[in-house]
Parts: sequence; C-alpha cells; structure tokens
Amino acid sequence: MARHDEDASSLFTRRALILGGAGLAGFGALTARLYKLQILESARYRGLSDDNQFNFHLLAPSRGRILDRKGQPLADNADNFRLLLDPEQMQDLDALLTRLGRIIPLNDGAHERIKKAIQQRAAHATVVLAQNLEWAEFAAANLHLPELPGVRPEVGELRVYPDGASLAHVIGYVGRVPEELQTDEPLMHHPGFRIGRTGAEKALDIDLRGQAGALKVEVSARGRVVRELPDPATMARSGADITLTLDQAVQAFAAKRLEGLSAAVCAIDIETGAVPVLVSTPGFDPNLFARGISGPQYKALLDDEFKPLFNKALGGTYPPASCIKPVIAIAALQHGVTDGRERIRCTGKVKLGDREFHCWRPKGHGPVNMLGAIGVSCDVYFYEMARRLGIERIRDAAHIFGFGENFDLGLGGGQSGLVPDQAWKRARFGTAWSQGETLIAGIGQGYISATPIQLAVMTARLASGRKVVPYLIVGQQPSSFANLDLPVAGLGAARAGMIAVCESSWGTAFRIGGLGMDTIQMAGKSGTGQVRRISQKERDDRVLRNEELPWNLRDHALFVTYAPADAPRYAVAVVVEHGGGGSTMAAPPARDILRELLKQDPAVLARLPSPKPEGTPT
Repeated sequence: MARHDEDASSLFTRRALILGGAGLAGFGALTARLYKLQILESARYRGLSDDNQFNFHLLAPSRGRILDRKGQPLADNADNFRLLLDPEQMQDLDALLTRLGRIIPLNDGAHERIKKAIQQRAAHATVVLAQNLEWAEFAAANLHLPELPGVRPEVGELRVYPDGASLAHVIGYVGRVPEELQTDEPLMHHPGFRIGRTGAEKALDIDLRGQAGALKVEVSARGRVVRELPDPATMARSGADITLTLDQAVQAFAAKRLEGLSAAVCAIDIETGAVPVLVSTPGFDPNLFARGISGPQYKALLDDEFKPLFNKALGGTYPPASCIKPVIAIAALQHGVTDGRERIRCTGKVKLGDREFHCWRPKGHGPVNMLGAIGVSCDVYFYEMARRLGIERIRDAAHIFGFGENFDLGLGGGQSGLVPDQAWKRARFGTAWSQGETLIAGIGQGYISATPIQLAVMTARLASGRKVVPYLIVGQQPSSFANLDLPVAGLGAARAGMIAVCESSWGTAFRIGGLGMDTIQMAGKSGTGQVRRISQKERDDRVLRNEELPWNLRDHALFVTYAPADAPRYAVAVVVEHGGGGSTMAAPPARDILRELLKQDPAVLARLPSPKPEGTPT
C-alpha cells in the first residue's frame, strides 16, 4: 500500500514538472513574442496601425502664372470646387450617383462618364464626379457627405485666361494629360492635374508645373476624413511665374482693331527685340479648353474658314508682295546695278519673250527713280532691278533680312516660309529656273513666301541696320545685335522711300493720314499679295475687283511700318488674309497699333507738345 502511494506521488510530481515546464516554456515563448512585437518590431506595426488610421492625399501643385511685361496676369488660377470619388470606399455606384443627383445637378451622360473613368483609372486613383461647382452646390454636397460614401470634396485650381481670345494663340491652354504622355508618376493620374497643350503653356510647361506634395489625413473606420495633418516638408511647391514681353493692353487693342478679319499682327521693339504684340484673329476662348470643350464647340472652331485655332502670326505664310521692294532696292545698290538716281520708264507693263508682266497701275507711272519707285510701289521698276540682280542675289538679300528663318519665339508651330533659287526649283520640280520667275520674285510674288513675324523682323532690320532677333520670354533676350554688312547709302535710300510711302502726298499710304502725333513721322510699305493668276482674257476684258470675287480668291493685304522715322523704336507688320489692298485694309490698323505702342514710350512722349490747360485760347 505504501509502495503504491509512493509510485503515485512520484508520477504526480513528474507530471507536474512536465506541465510546469511546458507552461513556463509557453510563457517564455509568449514573452519573447510579445517582446519581438512590442519592442523589436514596434516601428513596423505602428506604421501598419497608422495606415489603418491615416491616409495620404496627393497634392497637385499650383501652376505658375504667366504675366505680361507690366506684371498683368495673362494666365492665372481660380478656385475649382469639385467632388472626387475613391472607388474603393464605395459599394453601389448607381445608388451613390442617384443620391448625389438629388443634391447637385449632374450633366447628361455623367453616369456613363464616371463609370468609364472608374474602369480606365490607374490603381487607387480618384475619379472626378463633378467640378466647377458653384459655392452653394459645393456646400450642399459637403452637408450630405455622410450619405455619400467614397465622395471627397476638394478645392482645387482651375486655369483661367482673363483676356480670352486676344491672347489665345500666344498663351495657349492647358488640358488633361493624354494617354500617350501618362507615366507612372502619381501626379499624372491626379484628376485635377493639367499640362500645357499649346502656346506658352506647352513651351514652358515644366517650369510652370511645380512639384507635387502629400497631405496626411486622419480617417475614420469608414474612410471618412476626421482631420488634416499638414506637414510643411511634404507640401506641394508652386510652379514658377513666367513673364513675357507682351503688353496686355496693346495686345487687347490690336485684337479689337482687327476684329472681324482673318488677320495677324506682330510688333517688335527695335532696340531690344522684345515682342509686345503678337495677335492672330479670329481667336478662340482658351477657357473653354481649360474647363473641357464640348464636341460641337470644337467642331465649330475646326470648320470656321477663318481658322481661329491657327496661329497666323507665326505659322501663316503669304507672298510678301511689295513689302519686299525696299530689300530689293538695297540689294540693287549693294551690287551696283543702279545708282538710285537712274530713272526707269514704267508704261504699265514689261515684255519678256512672249510674256507680259504688268504693273499694278495699268497706265504706268512714267519715269521713276528708286525713291519714287518705293513710294508709289512701281512694279516695272522692280522687275528691272530683279532682272539685273538675278535670283541668287535676291535670295541672299532676303536671308539677310530674316526671310527663310523660323522665328517661332520658343512656342513651336512657326514656319520658315520659302526663299527660292535655282537649286530649289530643280530639286522640287526637276526643271530649270526661268527669268520670268526672277521678275516676279522682285515684287514679292511667285514661290517666295514669308510669315508676319518675318515681315516684322525685316522691318526692324531695315529701320535699325542691325540683325534684330525677336524674343518673347523675359530672360531670354539676346545680349546684342550685330550690324548688317550693308552700305549705309542703301539702307538710307530704302528708309527714305518708306517715309515717302506714308508722308509724301504721292505715297501709296499717304491717305491714312500718318500717326497724328505732331511732328513724329512713320515709315512703311504696303503690299498686295495675289492668290490667283489673272488671265490675259480677263485683262483684255476687265480685271475683277476684289469685292467681286469670292473671299478666298481675294488678294492678301499687307503693311509694314516703323516709327519714329528718325529714331526707330517699334516695327509693326500686319497681314489681312484676302483683305484686298494693303494701303486700304492693312495700313490703318498697323498705324493705330504702332501709335498705341509709341504712346507708352517716354522718349516719344517727350517730343510731343505739352497739352494746354483747359480754357487756354487757341
């Protein structure tokens, strides 16, 4: 009995030890695990816990502004009240949109647009439910947020263009990131992010964008934002402000002055090369693109025969017509084919082989020297100068004055025009150059073509005798301009002829009355660019006037000018597509735009008499 009791006691003791050891081992393992979790891996699990409690929202940077030379905003930002959707936090999209539609108006097709956006979005990207909301609509949506799971209100930014159409071609507009440009960068998928699509917005996009940031927010178990926890170290950085050489007030004046016309104007500060005016009309409202243009609105712009989406000032190419005659005159003096005093008789036409080349004045101008030929724009005189020079010398002279060079001002979309020669025609058509083609090149017709900005550059170089190069972005101006390697006498003769155009009673633009600024004179040259060939039959019967022709068959009207004539400051070129005569359609707006620019120049104003006090007898 005693032996049995001892065995039982021994067995109990062993079991107790085993159980106790097992318990102790388990407790040790638990302690070790707790130590690992709470001490060694505390940072990791604290982060996972924070992920359940906190989220990070991507912050799109504020886009930099575009300013004119006086600091006026040409492209700015405004508040954009919008509603975003986090699809992961939403259960029933149709029910959600139905509830939202009772609170704010949703556009037709909004349901389908949102469903498509959810399907096409990148992982974890938000979707825009509504934007450009009125404050009352935005406030109402905020009030009903508990009924709208997954909906997040946000005050973003909307790009605005205060001057609308007058600056559309230069400033351009922003739009959504197209698929072909999207990268893995989260900012590219942010619903409020926009990139520059045209104009300065596109050319300067990287500088204007800024850098994205992140906002830490505390959320509830249902994902509702409880509070925001901004950190200066992670905030977005705004894009840089960019200043252009444009003058907003004169730009708006020029657009108004050319309203209703298919036209372009470019002005250049002759001293610095700055471009204060660059207008193409008609324009378009870039705000439509920033907000999201509709299909019918875009189609209307595409179908307009005046091509409002096209920047004519940089990309339009036109025959320079008689505007090139001062350049031909300089080349003629440079190469000694005339002395300038020589008189050539204009009978209204000249014959070359079996072809006749006509002057714009059928009865002719009689005997004219170089000064008179520029002033009255005699075609026969310049036919003869072109014949003596030859196309190669004409080509070289045109290049000196900027023809054939693409001055796109960094915006893209510019054209170099065309300065033909014998090699070009042989390569292009496989045929030899003819002397008749040289004659019409001498009056700016035929194959030769130029852009409005090239015409402005030509005028600035004529006025200054320097190789003026235009620029648009402040900070990118050339340090200096080299002198043109041309005889002073040749430049002087061309300038005298251009002054005669505007200031002499027999000049082609005398009728516009000059600048109307006391003794300050302007110099200029008109041009009428033919877009159709006039047949001999039509000449024998009667040449149709421009107003008798369809719009697209009428001549282009051109005018180039600079002032003050004795101390040139600004050069202006105007082209009116299918406008008719240059002196009647292009010269008046060119004069008015030039005068607006001169009114801002203290040196010019100092030359004008002081206004008399009111009540002073005259």
